[in-house]
Amino acid sequence: MKILHTSDWHLGRALHGRRRYDEFTAFLDWLAEHIEQEQINLLLIAGDIFDTTTPSNRAQHLYYSFLCRIANSTSCRQVVVIGGNHDSPSFLNAPKELLGALNVHVVGAMNLDDELLICRNAEGNPEAIVCAVPYLRDRDIRQSEAGESMDDKRAKLAEGYRAHYRQIGERAEAARGDLDIPILGMGHCFTAGGTSVADDGVRDLNVGSLDHIEAAAFPACFDYLALGHLHVPQKVAQSETLRYSGSPIPMGFGEANQQKLVLQIDFKGRTPHVTEIPIPSFQPLRRISGGIDQILEALKQLKLEHSTAWLEIEYTAEEIIGDLRDQIEAAIEGTDLEIRRIKNKRIMDRVLQRIDTAETLDDLEPTDVFARCLEAHSIPAEQRPQLTTAYAEILQTLHEADSNEE
Repeated sequence: MKILHTSDWHLGRALHGRRRYDEFTAFLDWLAEHIEQEQINLLLIAGDIFDTTTPSNRAQHLYYSFLCRIANSTSCRQVVVIGGNHDSPSFLNAPKELLGALNVHVVGAMNLDDELLICRNAEGNPEAIVCAVPYLRDRDIRQSEAGESMDDKRAKLAEGYRAHYRQIGERAEAARGDLDIPILGMGHCFTAGGTSVADDGVRDLNVGSLDHIEAAAFPACFDYLALGHLHVPQKVAQSETLRYSGSPIPMGFGEANQQKLVLQIDFKGRTPHVTEIPIPSFQPLRRISGGIDQILEALKQLKLEHSTAWLEIEYTAEEIIGDLRDQIEAAIEGTDLEIRRIKNKRIMDRVLQRIDTAETLDDLEPTDVFARCLEAHSIPAEQRPQLTTAYAEILQTLHEADSNEE
């Protein structure tokens, strides 16, 4: 049995105002071709299909067209989709009956009955069991109580997560019985020790709690665990079979130098062999940092290479240059290079001292703004961690409110 694990497509995402539909289209075309060439039997998509809870028509078209293509023209017998923290559970679930006719199983929100799936081969015999656990929200697994401390909340969240996976694991083992078939876990979460990078688009909403799940929380019966949420491809606790596939394209310049992957798992009975499949770069990104001479020299080299990269320029020298943008734009005139952002670090370092039009909110994450507010108001250092955690919970609540479409 051949399985492919991918996640965090974020269809509809823009990069500093630049739409990326051409990249998404190229990736999905490449993915469909790989599925066909390698005769993949099962595709696992581990959350964050869309970048927002209200995806554009074009993002939806890419998603549904891909699923139809997989169902009609490849050997893939089943597709399993789980919701991520960027996805609207009700939006993903709305067409699930229709998609079921294409052998696409969708689990947008927590529901133990929906999360267990028995996959069958061409003869109709069971060949794998999937535990398709979507992104677990606070309200799904924790009951709040008046007067509880932050440590109490964290402990309840961790136990709620373990309990849910324990239940679905027990159901999967019961369904497998004496059959020599694998159990595949899925999830969308931040595991303890997980690696992320700045500007990778991962929303850090659950500081110190649900976003840091120990590997031991996942049942031992899982022969492979397909995770989403972190955009850097990586193993969990150094395990070959507990994996993040990562995002298929760089979501920000912080990911520009990563080799993006999908993971192919070939099973013989219950024994998996995992292969990392490199994804081609469909749109190069380059981050250039330094003084004006270094920046101009790097741009000259890219021009000689006939590069088509999108650029993030970070000016780090002390000297104030009033025509920085003009010099950079003149250097790339007549090329296919495209500037997506220019950051003046000298100005950014003084944001709290004065307002400067060279910086916009696009340069800052909400947590960065909050940290600067704490600094500006001279909040004592010992009070900042609890305030930051409370602020992150407020962000989570607001985001989850956006996900509710009742």
